[in-house]
Amino acid sequence: MYKKALTSLTVLFFMMGFITCLNDILVPYLKAIFALSYGQAALIQFCFFAAYGLTSIPFSKLIERIGYQKGMVTGFALAALGCLLFYPAVTLHTYGLFLGALFVLASGIVLLQVTANPCVSIIGPKETASSRLTMAQAFNSLGTFIAPFFGAYFILSTLARTTHAEGVVYPYFFIALVLVVIALVLSRIQLDGMESGPVDNTGWLEVLREKGLLLGVIGIFAYVGAEVAIGSFLVNYVMDISHATEAAAALLVAFYWGGAMVGRFIGIFTLKAFAPAKVLMTHALLSVVLIVVSMSSTGTLAIASMVLVGFCNSIMFPTIFTLGIRGLKAGQEKKGSGLLATAILGGAIVPLLTGLLADRVGLHHAFILPVLCYGYIAWFGFRSKR
Repeated sequence: MYKKALTSLTVLFFMMGFITCLNDILVPYLKAIFALSYGQAALIQFCFFAAYGLTSIPFSKLIERIGYQKGMVTGFALAALGCLLFYPAVTLHTYGLFLGALFVLASGIVLLQVTANPCVSIIGPKETASSRLTMAQAFNSLGTFIAPFFGAYFILSTLARTTHAEGVVYPYFFIALVLVVIALVLSRIQLDGMESGPVDNTGWLEVLREKGLLLGVIGIFAYVGAEVAIGSFLVNYVMDISHATEAAAALLVAFYWGGAMVGRFIGIFTLKAFAPAKVLMTHALLSVVLIVVSMSSTGTLAIASMVLVGFCNSIMFPTIFTLGIRGLKAGQEKKGSGLLATAILGGAIVPLLTGLLADRVGLHHAFILPVLCYGYIAWFGFRSKR
C-alpha cells in the first residue's frame, strides 16, 4: 500500500506543478492578446491562487468526510473541467471568462494540494517527513520544468498568427484528457489503508493558535507569493533586459523552475544531513542576495541571478509545511494542511502587488516585494532552528 500511495502522490505532484507553471506562460500570452497592463495581467495569478484562500478550508472539511482517495479523484475531475472551460473563453474572446476558467481549474488543484501534502507527511516516519515531501515536490518541479517548454511551443509560438487566444484550446484539451485518465485509474487503485488514523474534533481557530502553525501559514504565504511573482513576470523581465522574444524568454522560466527541481532532489539528502530549519534559513538568505544583485545590475548577471532564485526555492515549501505541522496533535494534520494550503493565497496577492508596483516604478525594481517575503522566511527558519 505504501508504494502504491507514494507512486500515486508522485503523479499527482507532477501534474500540479505542470498545470500551475503554465500560468507563467499564460501571463505574457494573454497580456499580449488583450493588451493588458502588468496589474491586469497579474489577475491571472490572482484568480488562480485566490482559489486557495476561498476553498482550502471547505475542501479540508470535505476530505474529512470522503477521505483522501476520493478527494484526489474529485480534484483531478474538477481541474479537467476548468481546462475544458477555456473553449468558451476563447470562442467569446472574453478575458473575464479566462479568469473564471482558471478559478475552476485552480479549485481542483487546491483539492489535490489539501489531499496530497498531509498524505506524504503521514505515510512514513515523522523524522523523514521533510525529506519525503521534498522528494514528492521534486516531481512537482519536474512538471514545472517541462511546462514552459510545452507552453512555449504550443502556446507562445502562436502569438504571431493569432489575435483571439486560440493557442490555448488544444493544449488545455489535451491536459483535460490526461487528468480524466488519471482520475479513472486512481479511482480503481486500492488505497484504503491510507485513510486510517485518529480523528480530532479541535476547532479550526484553536488549531491556528498553535504558534508554529501560524508562523508556518505566514511562511507559506510569503514563499508562494515570492516564487509566483518572479515566475509570472520573468518572461517580461528577460524581454526588457535582453529584447528576447516571448518564446525565447519562456525557456529561461523553465530553468527557473528546473533549478527548483534540481534543488529538491539535492534537498532529499541535505534535509537528512542538516537541520531542516537551518537549510531553510540558508536558502532564504541566498534568495535575498540573488534578487538584490539582479535588481542592482543589468544584462546577463541580472537574468542569471534571478533565475538562480529558483534553486533556492527548492526546499522551502516542504520544509515550511512540515515545520508548520510539526507540533500538531495526532488527527489535526488535515486541519493544519487546510490552513497551510489557504496561505497559498500569497500567490494571488504578492504577484498582484508586484504588478501594480511595476506599473509605477518599473518591473526591475518591483521585485523588492519578493525580497521582503524571503526575509521573513529566513527569520522563520532561524526561529524554528532555535
